[in-house]
Amino acid sequence: MSVIYALDLIGTFVFAISGTLSAANKKLDLFGAFFTGFVTAIGGGTLRDLILGNFPVAWISDLNYLLVITLGVIATFLFKDMIMQLKRTLFLFDTIGIGVFTIIGIEKALSLSIHPILAIIMGLFSAVMGGVIRDTLCNDIPLIFRKEIYAIACIVGGLLFLFLKYLQVDPTVNLFVTVICIIVFRLICIRYKLSLPVLKY
Repeated sequence: MSVIYALDLIGTFVFAISGTLSAANKKLDLFGAFFTGFVTAIGGGTLRDLILGNFPVAWISDLNYLLVITLGVIATFLFKDMIMQLKRTLFLFDTIGIGVFTIIGIEKALSLSIHPILAIIMGLFSAVMGGVIRDTLCNDIPLIFRKEIYAIACIVGGLLFLFLKYLQVDPTVNLFVTVICIIVFRLICIRYKLSLPVLKY
């Protein structure tokens, strides 16, 4: 099992938990929670593959993704109170997840000869669109449209990844450096309450 595949499954698991928690907060039933957790976990990657024409999409050709999502939903229902106490840990894994999904999206786009700038957009889609679908289904304003720095961290990480790739840095080293950059960037923004200007009417 490759490092990026393992991290991909971990990110999928955490995103499934994130979606299920959002559904639980809206008092959805078990099916509604599973559906929300499912689309949160696979929404970004599916949209990316549809745009790129990359078939079959990852979760259709690998049953492990469905298994991990199911485990995430069940774990959330059984241990919701405990999970809520681990918000900081989940935040860290969520940030790792968006970092890994960003890189996976970029790599897939580059493998199809997509322009590097557009590849970063595909990486961004991979990382954040599942959350956009989750928030939309739960009738919330998507996180990337709020003040918190989220998508920008993915873009900064994507640019760093391409730069290190241009320098022919070892792929595994590049992955870890980029993910750490995204984590640190997002933590600094939250710690010092940094945000983009809000459009006011």
